[in-house]
Amino acid sequence: MSYPRLFEQVDMGGMELANRIVMAPMTRSRTMQPGDVPGELMAEYYAQRASAGLIISEATQVSLQGQGYARTPGIYTEEQVQGWNKVTEAVHAKNGKMFLQLWHVGRIGSAQINGLQPIAPSADVARNTHVYTFDGPDSDARFILVDEPREVTQDDIDNAVTEFARGAKNAIRAGFDGVEIHGANGYLIDQFLRGTVNRRRDGYGGSGERRVRFLQEVTEAVIAAVGRDKVGVRLSPFIKMKDTEDPEILDTILLAAGVLDELKVANLHLCEADWEDAPDIPMDYRKRLRQEFRNPIIATGNKTPEQGEALLESGLVDLIGFGRAILANPDFPQRLLRGAPLNPVGEKNTLFAGGSRGYTDYPFLEG
Repeated sequence: MSYPRLFEQVDMGGMELANRIVMAPMTRSRTMQPGDVPGELMAEYYAQRASAGLIISEATQVSLQGQGYARTPGIYTEEQVQGWNKVTEAVHAKNGKMFLQLWHVGRIGSAQINGLQPIAPSADVARNTHVYTFDGPDSDARFILVDEPREVTQDDIDNAVTEFARGAKNAIRAGFDGVEIHGANGYLIDQFLRGTVNRRRDGYGGSGERRVRFLQEVTEAVIAAVGRDKVGVRLSPFIKMKDTEDPEILDTILLAAGVLDELKVANLHLCEADWEDAPDIPMDYRKRLRQEFRNPIIATGNKTPEQGEALLESGLVDLIGFGRAILANPDFPQRLLRGAPLNPVGEKNTLFAGGSRGYTDYPFLEG
């Protein structure tokens, strides 16, 4: 076997995973309309990829206010819960494990998507940042600039915390094995963490400790709703997308990791992006993170299986997330075991929305 560590079983929060391969969350915008409801096509897509040790779903908005892109799934209506239940049943029928990623976009939104003004820690627009919509059921994604947000009130903050907790409860009702709190990539929780975006002077802004407070409150509420062994958190220390560059973010993420360690969440998921020139996390920073957070760490980015194997050997991470490789290769673990070639990712316009093309029609290995 070429990748013995990738194919080890691993315990995560008392849940035994068949291998250390994680299907990373990837927005695909294949929901049924109206209502942003997961359907049979999504169930087929995820079930095809159930041989990964853990699937983390595409980002899923916890409320209409939390939606930033068209046709992304929600977890706040009964129809959405029932739709997701079809997905989890299909994945579990293939002996897979699956977490739902809980998402609130904050300022990365537009009234053209959900009819609402975006909200944010501070009322600053994200410069040169786009979301997408569609002109018709068969059209390609059309990108539009985000709207100017309004600054959140305490009621808004309390509502968002409640929405994350409700989303977590709904996810467990839908049959998920756990949830992941999306605190990365310039969305609402990440906006609170970054001092260049969060310019508040109340208990949620200023020092690093206060900027971590919203993440802590959300995590505590989600733990109270479903239990700490069913909760992971995703953070992105080295990513500056969506106008979020912040010279203090590395220290703030270390503070956040320490808080999450005290809360004993099931895992910490490091988003390292999947584009060719994406920033990598230096080994010395990984060592500092490992000192702060003792439970399993997932590293997801533009990594080859060889790089993933080496990271596992280092002991600084415990699972490796793969995005586009699993998107294009539903039998990705089997291909690694057999040394088989990988399918390339298809046409770019099939990544977001559409039907089965570029979604469930990627070929499996024969035999």
